[in-house]
Order: sequence, then structure tokens, then C-alpha cells
Amino acid sequence: MADRSVDEGRGVGQGRSVDEGRGVRLGHEEVRDGGGDDVLVRVRGLQVHFGPRRRPVRAVDGVDLDVRRGETLGLVGESGCGKSTLGNAVLRLVEPTAGTVELDGTELTGLGRRELRAVRRRAVMVFQDPYASLDPRRSVGDSVAEPLVVHRLHGGPASRRARVEELLDLVGLPASAADRYPHEFSGGQRQRLGIARALAGEPDLVVADEAVASLDVSIQAQVMNLLRGLQRDLGLTLLFISHDLAAVRHVSDRVAVMYLGRVVEVGPAQQVVSDPQHPYTRALLAAVPRPDPVTERARTAPVLSGDVPSPTDVPSGCRFRTRCPSAFDACPTVDPALVDVGPGHTAACLLHTPHAPGLA
Repeated sequence: MADRSVDEGRGVGQGRSVDEGRGVRLGHEEVRDGGGDDVLVRVRGLQVHFGPRRRPVRAVDGVDLDVRRGETLGLVGESGCGKSTLGNAVLRLVEPTAGTVELDGTELTGLGRRELRAVRRRAVMVFQDPYASLDPRRSVGDSVAEPLVVHRLHGGPASRRARVEELLDLVGLPASAADRYPHEFSGGQRQRLGIARALAGEPDLVVADEAVASLDVSIQAQVMNLLRGLQRDLGLTLLFISHDLAAVRHVSDRVAVMYLGRVVEVGPAQQVVSDPQHPYTRALLAAVPRPDPVTERARTAPVLSGDVPSPTDVPSGCRFRTRCPSAFDACPTVDPALVDVGPGHTAACLLHTPHAPGLA
């Protein structure tokens, strides 16, 4: 049974002096200078297909995406749209079929095992299931210290123990947690442990794959606030993957919307939420419940017709056209690319091109 004496509500480590503007790293003297290219992760033409070549599952099917240094990019879409596969492919936890992924200028898709192992310290994953992501046979201290051992950081046992206690404090857990086992913690506490382990190697990029999906609503808010605080205080770059647009809006600087293996809209979070430029984004926003029952009953939400097409049989032209209330005669034949629809805001929709009725 979980020990509820551990305060789940604690935020970023208590009593720390962290230079929020410069992103000082815990444990060493490295400081971001903010110079150079502001894109940490650059994805171009990324494809991940599964199954036979003649009829593959097109989980990710030609994605171009940039993740800027020090930002939180929210990646949102329905279950099965390919967002988790995209996150795994960025870290090469699954092998891309085609395309490239660059981390700080280093192309990852061509790296061998030894070179890739060095990259693993800089780019890490926080997994969805806090119950399956921790080894039940190992103490929390051993699990959190594993990246230190693998990457040969903080050499001796005493130094590693001190670092583990520092990481536990950073995620709002006491030092005594290091001597306990995962079954003694609640789901929210286990996810904090997963975050502590991910931070052990002092990464640049953290991919949080549905990191709050399996948690109670109140605990979700605590973990999201923790991630926001860590991203700000440590200067992390965070790719936050979720099917929950409300959660993505809460933590993200920018939002990328995926549908059937493609990114269909990217822009500043507030702008995407307040002025969505793709019909699919508008439908996702319309599906978010409103806290006021009167307003919820009164609104007329646009209903998407039909089911999500199979990723083995993607529609021609615009892949959203089979469910789009705004589809017109060019949609079955023209595959839309992302086009500018505002400052830093792009959408892949023919309504924003000369193909649109009245603009031809």
C-alpha cells in the first residue's frame, strides 16, 4: 500500500537556488548561453512504417517538425494518430523507415550503437505507465542511479547516493525514498520517480509520452506543474505528448497537432487554442468538456462524420477529407503541405491555399 505520508503536492526541489533565466544544470557548471541555432531537434520527412512493404501501417508518414531549445512543444492528437511512435522515433527507440532526425546538429538515424549510447544521455523518455516503467525488484535508489552507472557519472557509491537524493528532492520526494521499492508508492509518486531517473543524466531533451494519462485528475495537475517547473528551472527542452488538448495547452509553449501520421497544424499554444486554423484542431477543441454545465449543454459542437481511416489505407489527397465538414472538390486530389497562416503558425489545409473556393 502506498505511503501517503510523502507529500505528492510538493513542487520543484525545496530551497534550490536555480538561475531561471539561464538554465543552470544541477550537478555541474554547464550554463546555457542562448547562442547559435535555437532548434534543438529537427525532424525532416520522418516515416515509420510497420508490417509488409506492400501494405504497411503508416504510423508516421512524412513529418517535418522543429523543437526549439528550452521550449515545451505539445504534440496532440487522437489515439492511433502516430504521436507516440513519432516520440519513440525521435529517440530511436523505434527505427525510422525514412527521413532524418537531428539533435543539436547531430544526425541520429545513421548512428551506430556506440555513438547512439552517448546520445541517450542527452535525450530521454518519461513513459506513460508509472507501474511498468520501474523494476519492482530494485530499490528506488538503484533505479534512479542506473543512468549514473551506465554513463559513468558521479563515480563512487557515496557520490551517486548524494546525486540520487538530490534528484528525489528535485521532484518533491524525501531522501528516504531511495531505500524503498516501487510498490510502496502511489501512481503519482512513481511518475515522479520516473522523472527523477530521466533527469539523472542531465539531459537536454525530455520526451514525456502520455506521462499523466494514467493518473488521477488531481495528480495530473501536480505532475504537469512539476514538469513545467523543471523545464523552466533547468532549461530543459520538453516534447509533451498527449491526447488531452487541455493538458497540452496547460504545459506547452507551442502545440503541434497530428492526424493519421501527419502534423496538420503547428503554432503558439494560445494562438492554436484561441484561433485554430485546421478543421481537425477545431474539432479537438470542441470535444474538450467545459466546466460549466449550462454552457456545456448549450454549445453546438461540430461532429466529425465517419471513423478514423486505417493507416494501411490512407485517403488520397488530404487525409482528413473523409471526416472534414469543410471538404471541397480539390481535397481528394491535392495533398496539402503546411503553409503560413500567421506569425509562427502553420496549417496543412487547402482552405489556406489558392485551391480554396473563391480563392482560385
